[in-house]
Amino acid sequence: MHEQLLLAPQPTTKRIADLAGDDFYPTPEWATQALLEQESFEGKVWECACGDGSMSEVIESHGYSVYSSDLYDRGYGESGVDFTTANMKFDNVITNPPFHSAEKFVLSGIANTTKKVALLLRLAFLESSRRQTNIFNITPPARIWVFSERITFYPKGAVRKGSGTTAYAWFVWDKAHTGNTELAWLPLRKK
Repeated sequence: MHEQLLLAPQPTTKRIADLAGDDFYPTPEWATQALLEQESFEGKVWECACGDGSMSEVIESHGYSVYSSDLYDRGYGESGVDFTTANMKFDNVITNPPFHSAEKFVLSGIANTTKKVALLLRLAFLESSRRQTNIFNITPPARIWVFSERITFYPKGAVRKGSGTTAYAWFVWDKAHTGNTELAWLPLRKK
């Protein structure tokens, strides 16, 4: 019985857009909109994993000045910028980071902003003794905005069907916040 469990197929965590290997998933407009309806930002915003500009355009539509960059050239923003090693200061960072680099994005965001860092992360990001030790015990987020609805990330032009299977939340580090992390649920979308 034990051998059968070891040989059983394991579910894959590789999403369809990641088959090329660079972890690119455009963020649906409504997911960025949900953050901006709950959080306000003062000053310039750095969208440091801008991809095709999906998130940057929503942020700009709310009247924010946005610097858009990405490590890869996807036809939007400045390409070749590695957020995790760039030595640039901004007021705020808002992004959906590549999940394989999420911890580096948290630490770089905290180091390179003067006001807020808002990262769209899997809710399971809360788990991990390493994250507890290296991030949450040192600089816990001010707020975590949980999506009750699942976000489905599709490659550009893909047929949209079904819903996601992973829970997500906006993790917000706010330099002006004092006290414990606040946990709240984002309102459901009106359909």
